[in-house]
Amino acid sequence: MTTALYTHPDCLKHDTGPGHPECVDRLRVILAALEAEEFALLDRRAAPRADKAALERVHAKTYVRRVLSSMPAEGYRRLDPDTVVCPDSGEAALRAAGAVVAAVDAVMAGEVRNAFCAVRPPGHHAEPDRAMGFCLFNNVAVGALHAVHRYGLARAAVVDFDVHHGNGTQTVAEHDDRLFYASLHQYPFYPGTGAPHETGRGNVVNLALDAGAGSTVFRSGFEGRVIPALEAFGPELIFISAGFDGHALDPLAGLNLSTDDFAWATTQLCTVADRLCNARVVSVLEGGYNLGVLGACAAAHVRALMTH
Repeated sequence: MTTALYTHPDCLKHDTGPGHPECVDRLRVILAALEAEEFALLDRRAAPRADKAALERVHAKTYVRRVLSSMPAEGYRRLDPDTVVCPDSGEAALRAAGAVVAAVDAVMAGEVRNAFCAVRPPGHHAEPDRAMGFCLFNNVAVGALHAVHRYGLARAAVVDFDVHHGNGTQTVAEHDDRLFYASLHQYPFYPGTGAPHETGRGNVVNLALDAGAGSTVFRSGFEGRVIPALEAFGPELIFISAGFDGHALDPLAGLNLSTDDFAWATTQLCTVADRLCNARVVSVLEGGYNLGVLGACAAAHVRALMTH
């Protein structure tokens, strides 16, 4: 079995305006990197739209309706100080969440071993009733709750190595014993959540990293805290919130991670998945804002999914 790549041209139509860090070129450089010959065996699939039932497992019905009706007829609109939408953003958001749902279906059916969803807008800051931090719908949470509802899974895990804490994903996990959420992130930092004492129902692990932390601290925490907690939870499916903004060259944060760290972390999670859940992993793009290194980081991540 191979690795699936889910994306859609509509994700390139989500225009956030001049100078916005969560820009169309983020996805363009990732997709260009994944055109290299070494990725010829990727199973490339078009992301479908998420249906409202999938979205409403995470988000309030009124919120879903409000977001989808908030797209401007032209130009731009802000849903919060950081989150900008254009006329095509609603369609992009439906494809982004739908990619994760479809990836879950493919992985659970055994069609592919694992999947990477190269989509935007990202999702892990989106709360059940609020857009924030560039995110409209919480793509990874939508996928996780689809997995437990559609397939009756008792345990689905999300591991998030974006440099920013995934407050929205944590909010969902805090209210559902079937979910596990672990985050490695810079702290204190945006969005202000993710302190070590935030443990949910015992199913949340926050590894708060000081600004300037590099590979040694990141890998030590990953091996010493995240992996043991993940193994103790015993997931039947592992999701990755794959943000690459912890890279030393990222303009929005202050960690000092390398491209190799993302490949290493991916391999660690795939190794756990091999042992515990028949290798089932679904990865979802979150942040990463240095266009000069983002493609290489995503390529390293996908390479690890394909070859671990």
